[in-house]
Amino acid sequence: MYTIIGAGIGGLTTAIVFEKLNIEYQLFEKTKAPSALGAGIWLAPNALQVLEFTSVLNPVFKVGNVINRITLSNEKLAPLADSSQLPAKEKYGFSTLAIHRAKLQLTLIEAIPKEKIHWNKAIKSFKQSKDSVTITFTDGTQMQSQYLIGADGINSKVRSQLFPKSQIRYSGQTCWRGVMKKALPKEFKDRGIEMWGKGVRFGLSQLSAHETSWFAVKNSKAFQKDDKTILKQELLKMFKNFHPLVQELINTTEIQDIIRNDITDLKPMKHWQKGNICLIGDAAHSTTPNMGQGGAQAIEDAYYLGKLITKYPNENIFNKFEKKRFKRVNSIVRQSWLTGKIANLKTGANIRNAVFRAIPKRLIDKNMYSVYDLNE
Repeated sequence: MYTIIGAGIGGLTTAIVFEKLNIEYQLFEKTKAPSALGAGIWLAPNALQVLEFTSVLNPVFKVGNVINRITLSNEKLAPLADSSQLPAKEKYGFSTLAIHRAKLQLTLIEAIPKEKIHWNKAIKSFKQSKDSVTITFTDGTQMQSQYLIGADGINSKVRSQLFPKSQIRYSGQTCWRGVMKKALPKEFKDRGIEMWGKGVRFGLSQLSAHETSWFAVKNSKAFQKDDKTILKQELLKMFKNFHPLVQELINTTEIQDIIRNDITDLKPMKHWQKGNICLIGDAAHSTTPNMGQGGAQAIEDAYYLGKLITKYPNENIFNKFEKKRFKRVNSIVRQSWLTGKIANLKTGANIRNAVFRAIPKRLIDKNMYSVYDLNE
């Protein structure tokens, strides 16, 4: 049996893939219930292909919003790169979907039998033997499993014991994420937009008929705190030179719907697995959000893990899984880290913008499709 720790996107998708492929599993999550907190997330065609395989795509689409055009622009919304997603839709069957993270989580949970997901069960430690893993939870209970899958996020308890020298690294940027309880003007409904300024950037996309997600990024020291009484004024001042739509989004969002997180990732590790324990998703390869691929790569992990278990049913396939995924995922982690540095340049922003305007569309599309392709 496979024991999955963590009911985030990676853990839930793994459970759904295992359900589809008749792989025995149990899923354990430390929180008492699903959380309604969070903001928007993009699901690119590579993730949507996996969700189609698991038969949960239709309910996911019902609570999201299709993005058919992705625009990278300067602060005034003059395009630096403008990419239609319709060729991707023709090639893969889907363009990109914007969705509230909490709605995605709830939709995935509904696809899992209730008796296979256990809430309020936080892992404390584990003990490996040749043929099994003994898992101890913080409530004092224990269980034995043949395999353990750590899908418990960037602050993974499984990883901290398995690879104690692993390092979370700070990007030098902090991010405010907000959800406005109304739709965008009609001309922006099916667009994902990111505006680059000098040391700051702002992104937005509609999530549903009554929700719009946005994010605001600036260069910052780590672990700073906000004064909620003046936060909106600070954000409005920070983005005063941006397109008027930015001011409207900030002004219209309730203060309790704005959250702040420093942007971090996991310094790439040499291994994600050891013996009968394997890490997936953010626990293995957390990435910055600059390519919109963090959740998608966790979803891909679930797919390839299930496929390999089915192909080699009597083997420990964790080493094969690592070899299959390592190069692709680490390439995306590196590319996302570099993109974040370029996006938040304070000096040389005009040169950066001129360079991006000059990149041929065919090169942009080629890079996009290399990410969207599922490499079977």
